[in-house]
Amino acid sequence: MTAWYTFFKQALFRPAVKWWFRVKLEGVENIPDGGCVLAANHLDAGDTFSLPALIDPPVTFPAKKELFQGKGFKRRVVAWFLRAVGQAPIDRSGGKASASGLGSVEHVLASGGVIGIFPEGTRSPDGRLYRGHTGVARLTLDSGKPVLPVAMVNTHLIRSRIGIPTMRGARIVIGKPIDFGDWAGQGNNQRVLRWVTNEVMAEIQQLTGQEYVDVYASRVKRGDLKDADLTPYMLDHPNSGQPVPPRNAELPVPQPDESSGA
Repeated sequence: MTAWYTFFKQALFRPAVKWWFRVKLEGVENIPDGGCVLAANHLDAGDTFSLPALIDPPVTFPAKKELFQGKGFKRRVVAWFLRAVGQAPIDRSGGKASASGLGSVEHVLASGGVIGIFPEGTRSPDGRLYRGHTGVARLTLDSGKPVLPVAMVNTHLIRSRIGIPTMRGARIVIGKPIDFGDWAGQGNNQRVLRWVTNEVMAEIQQLTGQEYVDVYASRVKRGDLKDADLTPYMLDHPNSGQPVPPRNAELPVPQPDESSGA
């Protein structure tokens, strides 16, 4: 990771998160050596810096490539900061997110690094847990690295009496690694991608205790479900009623084509 990452983490973010925001960290012993994906619920902007500030391994967050572009002083400062701390730009316009410029998130995992991701794709509009995007499933199935569910609890930024944002009773809980090796290589199977993603969201739900709503949060924030009654979309488990997809060992073995003379 870059020298700027170390500077900002040690000099600014870690002291602020520990002593001002007073965020408590649990489960750090669950982070394995050799790379992993940290998948968390997303309550507020503080989530993005609290987690990497408190754990020792550097964390790379995929960020939409538009944040690395654009004109104007504010946009240029944001772009400089993201590059300085080694974050990875991704293209969200196509199917599989692609990274450029600073190296792909797949390369980070292959090198034994740690990827942080918020599967909901945006902050929760009301504190509930929403349907996850399948990028987290692609990462674990393609890389073979485990997923660690992460709970952000009470990490909302609130205004203190002196007007500076703070948090109250904030905790971050890192769960045990989930190994999806039985489905490794099935990253092009949409059914597997959805099932794996839902299992990750279920583990996050177990840690946070949030209600689960089986729609994308973006639809609730600014789409067709804004101000709608979400009761019909609430599930006890994200994979409720969905069968476990076949593991690799259960898939049929391809037979040689006799017509080809093989």
